[in-house]
Amino acid sequence: MTKIRVLLADDHGVLRAGLRTLINAEPDMEVVGEAANGREALEQARELGPDAIVMDISMPVMGGLEATRLIRQEGLDCQIIMLTVHAEEEYLFETLQAGGSGYVLKSAADTDLMEAIRKAYRGEVFLYPSAVKKLLGEYLKGASASDRPGHEKRLTAREREVLKLTAEGFTNKEIAEKLVISSKTVDTYRQRIMEKLDLHHRAELVRYALSTGLLTAMD
Repeated sequence: MTKIRVLLADDHGVLRAGLRTLINAEPDMEVVGEAANGREALEQARELGPDAIVMDISMPVMGGLEATRLIRQEGLDCQIIMLTVHAEEEYLFETLQAGGSGYVLKSAADTDLMEAIRKAYRGEVFLYPSAVKKLLGEYLKGASASDRPGHEKRLTAREREVLKLTAEGFTNKEIAEKLVISSKTVDTYRQRIMEKLDLHHRAELVRYALSTGLLTAMD
């Protein structure tokens, strides 16, 4: 079995040790490196090429959000899950803007982190539904229609459906069942969408869907 190679970045050694134990206990994951700040995380990402990075938002020397932006700017092929003690919804938006695949509260790491890592590895985004709803409401209140991109007009109705369901966190299989098409067809639609919009990661699709108001129908 191919294991998901995980890099841990947190300035608290005791927490890293606990997370390492939890992750290594999973049959499909292994911790391949650790970092105590964002600069070390960037260096380790370059050297180790992990599949996923669990990145603390608040660290000395360089914070997790800045490190995530730099990792994305360098085009390193890894998914990043932010870890934070903060429950404020603003961190979700900042995480997505930086290029992360969602965030996990430290208080819920023992229950949510493994799912978040697996989702990120599959190219999906880990989102707390309540946080998304509140964030979306705040974003839409402050965003005027003139501020939103017009590229959505280039998408077909079916492509918009696939984009919306993808942004809402549904898996390929779930989208295929909802639209009565094959998973392979869903992949084809998503690839076409990303090419049309010049996007490269699923997190970017979520940000795009937020900015264009595609998620306004979420309950």
